[in-house]
Amino acid sequence: MSERGLERDGTIAREGALDRVPGAFVPVVHAARARITETFGTRLHSAYLYGSIPRGTATPGVSDLDLQLALHDEPTEADRADADAIEAVLDRAFPQIDGAGILLASTRVLLSDVERHDGGFFLACLCTPLLGPDLAEQLPRYRPTALLARETNGDPARLLPR
Repeated sequence: MSERGLERDGTIAREGALDRVPGAFVPVVHAARARITETFGTRLHSAYLYGSIPRGTATPGVSDLDLQLALHDEPTEADRADADAIEAVLDRAFPQIDGAGILLASTRVLLSDVERHDGGFFLACLCTPLLGPDLAEQLPRYRPTALLARETNGDPARLLPR
């Protein structure tokens, strides 16, 4: 990977890796993995870390734990309640994190054409696989293009008139 975050072929490199997790956060990541597996079981397709922890830049007592879960089906209110419970348990148990946040989405949405340059890009380039098969294998290799810049983070042009 180059300093600019690109692979040799010009595609965007994934920004994090499990081997970059700072030592102080390793127990947090292990606990998150165990809680997610125990709570979501067969509903879970895959789980990912993102943010400062897998980038290796997290600061104990300051950084939060960021997770993305990909579920086989559309997330329900019960799934959200389960995620909220995991967030609370991890936040209470580990003083090295300043909160935990879990995003929920279905594999259908994450792999959809409409999310290809938003949720798909996020998953493939900004998330680090933690559990299950990596959905990035079903997504394109992303390149820094005007289309990606326009489509990442939703459709701002739709919101500008407001």
